[in-house]
Amino acid sequence: MAAMTSLFFLFGAVTNFNDVLMPYLKDVCQLTDLQSSLVQFAFFGAYFLMSLPAGRVLERLGYKRGIVVGLLVMAAGALLFVPAANTRTFGVFLLGLSVLGAGVTLLQVAANPYVSVLGPASRAASRVSIVGVANNFGGTLSPLLGGMLLFGGSVALKARLASLPEAQRLAEEATLVKAPYVGLAIFLAVLAGVFFMLKLPEIEGMQADEESGTNDLAAASGRRSALDFRHLVLGVVAIFLYVGVEVGLGSFLIRYGEAQGITQLSAFTQSLVRGLNVATNFIAVLLGQPPAPIDTTAGFTKAVGAVMVASYWFGSLVGRVVGIPLLTRINDRKALVAVCAAAVAFVLASIATQGETALWLIVLCGLMNSIMWPVIFPLAIKGLGPFTKQGSSYLIMAIVGGAIVPLLMGLLATYGGGLRVAFLLPALCYAYLLYYSLSGYRVR
Repeated sequence: MAAMTSLFFLFGAVTNFNDVLMPYLKDVCQLTDLQSSLVQFAFFGAYFLMSLPAGRVLERLGYKRGIVVGLLVMAAGALLFVPAANTRTFGVFLLGLSVLGAGVTLLQVAANPYVSVLGPASRAASRVSIVGVANNFGGTLSPLLGGMLLFGGSVALKARLASLPEAQRLAEEATLVKAPYVGLAIFLAVLAGVFFMLKLPEIEGMQADEESGTNDLAAASGRRSALDFRHLVLGVVAIFLYVGVEVGLGSFLIRYGEAQGITQLSAFTQSLVRGLNVATNFIAVLLGQPPAPIDTTAGFTKAVGAVMVASYWFGSLVGRVVGIPLLTRINDRKALVAVCAAAVAFVLASIATQGETALWLIVLCGLMNSIMWPVIFPLAIKGLGPFTKQGSSYLIMAIVGGAIVPLLMGLLATYGGGLRVAFLLPALCYAYLLYYSLSGYRVR
């Protein structure tokens, strides 16, 4: 569990850095909202292309060697950001993100079912919540660091960049992304060496689900595939939309904030930004970077937006921490009903309002997202028996929703009426998740 938890921290950090990378590349490579959404499409598209091959790799190599290979693939993808930044070529950035996503896919296919079956089935949601805390912690830190590294910098540096001709300014800004990804590649290589030396137990299949009485369901039904189970198919759609809406809201949060035209931040938001900025500046000094205070008097900026993105993911972290003990005491499905209903209400209310209120309502959706994965994943593989591994691969493949939903939001934002229209799509996604929590989860 300790080893798996470190991987989930890594998943969150790498994945959520894209929420800052997306508006950064939009400016550096001069992209539209639709084109910038290809950042998430390239990263999460790898889940769709690599999930089933990753399952075969794990069958041949086993969990430990599969994890080592996944970490090394990620390191190769991170290193591709060096030529991408040197040439300011968006296509090379996308290639690096795809390779990075392929490595994450291999790790996800290994780690998620591993954690789900590493103990009694009745505690699966709680175990997934535990590693989810690490995932969200990494996901909360990376936008803060990303905002500091990509949108921060000293006053002198900002002034110098602003004085340059546009082409030269964009070229120099493009190089800012090299340091974090080279550092990531080094860290991944070291972590691969650590996992190579670890001894991880091999787990072959799902433990008997004695509490629910469904461990013989698959054998008794005569079904030949995980896709013969209706609740698994509906669960695949649920994971697709859950990941899609979570990534989509985080990806467009900075753009959504810019569209609100906020010229004066509230006292609460200014205090939050300054407080978190102190923490990131402390980390910056440790990393050899000069402190970069965020100007909170200029209204909403990308640097302020990075803090809002971190707050969105921090809400998910808080929800996971609270959810770990709660999911062992309350009905996890009923909790899923409550958070899905609240998320629908928050998104619709945000669309109907303006300014900081609209922005904070979307940030609150992060809190609602917190228990969705740890509840939906075990519900979807419940009662699959010998088809558990196959079902898990399909569910991991459904993470491709993180590629499709942001792309559709970008399409709507660019050609369909703007960001407010685009945010109707997350409301529809949450509405489906509400249906799954009420009816679609039933094993039949």
